[in-house]
This record gives sequence, structure tokens and C-alpha cells, in this order.
Amino acid sequence: MSTGVIIALIVIVAAVVIVAAALVLLARRPQGGRNLRRRFGPEYDRTVARHDGDARAAERDLAERVKRHGSLRERPLEPAARDQYVARWTAAQERFVDSPREAVAEADRLLQELAGERGFPDGGRYEEQLAALSVHHGHRVHGFRQVHRAAQSGTADGGAGTEELREAMVEARALFDELVTPSRRDHARHRADDGSEAAGDTRAAAPARTEGSASHSRSHLPWAFNRHQAKGS
Repeated sequence: MSTGVIIALIVIVAAVVIVAAALVLLARRPQGGRNLRRRFGPEYDRTVARHDGDARAAERDLAERVKRHGSLRERPLEPAARDQYVARWTAAQERFVDSPREAVAEADRLLQELAGERGFPDGGRYEEQLAALSVHHGHRVHGFRQVHRAAQSGTADGGAGTEELREAMVEARALFDELVTPSRRDHARHRADDGSEAAGDTRAAAPARTEGSASHSRSHLPWAFNRHQAKGS
């Protein structure tokens, strides 16, 4: 076999090895990206944008959040506490018509308190709380970011400022509903803590009444919220 043929074979083999390695890397990376995109939803795209379009850097950021907060287990709310949060949120929404900025500030405080009670980092550590919420509520966490920024901003009430505040309240409500609504895991924990089937049934029924209260409060939103939601439907 001539030297030229040997060199050609070596080049071909090297090219095949390089292509195979590249295909393996490409096959692995999208899978991780898909998992993160599925978990974080819109938060994935926001993180990529924050990293100037660098998907690798964004995925490292998100993977680090999962590493820090992925094992967090949300604590269930007692029915009485759930009723109080729903009542306070409803009052904040009703207050929005006359005092938009005060209503948004109250919504911001409520979300921080509620998240802390559910087992997320304390509201005094906003960035850490936001990161933890993004791991478990990635599809809704932007509402928390919006309402917090609106509450901290110096935008005057009126005109576009009021519309911005209204949008923040509407977006934040979606996260509030997720945090305040009992999950199947909450029902199971209540039954396990009670230790009896009869008492477990009673506890399971209480959140159902609370959910009804939440639905009732949504049906009596200020006209500004109803009109905004109608536009988006």
C-alpha cells in the first residue's frame, strides 16, 4: 500500500472520528437544553436574553439554580392561612382602582410572605427567593419579577404608568394562584399528618372550600383587571 493511500485513509478515519464526536456532543446538549426549557418555560428565554443570547451560559445559570433549589419541598398551607391570603389579595385588587401603587406594593409583600410560608427563602432575600421560585414555578415567576420592579420603581401613577402597574398585578396573580392553591401532595401530607382517614377527608375538604373562595374573588376583580384580561383572551 502506497504512502499516499495510507495518508488518505488516516485523514478519512480522523474525519469520521471528529464528525462522530461532534454528533455525540450535539445530541447531548440539546437534550439538556430541552429539559431546562421544559422546566423553566419563559424563564429559559429570559435567561438566555440576559446572557446576550449565549445559551450555554444561560443553561449553566439555570442548572446552578436547580442544583441549589431543586430539592426544596413546598410546605402546605393551612386552610385558615390560605383564606387570609386570598382575602388580602382580593382587597389589594379592589384597592388598585383608587391607589394603584399601594395595591402593587401590597401584592409584592403578599407574594414574598406567601412564598416564605410555602418554604422558599425568606422574602428579605429577594434574588434568592426569585431564583428558588423560578425552579419550581418557572412558567409564572415573571409575575413576581414584574410586580416587585413595579413596586420598587418611581413611575408616577397615571397613563402608561398605571397600565404597567395593572399588567404587573395581572401577571403576579398567576403566580399567587399557583402558590395558594393546594396540590395533591398537600392533600397527601395533611392526611398523613392527621393519621386517620376520617380526619384526612375533613382536611381535604377544607382546601376545596378555599379554592371556591379564590374563584369567588376572581369573579369580583376591579373592572380594570377584567377589561385587561378580556383584551388578552
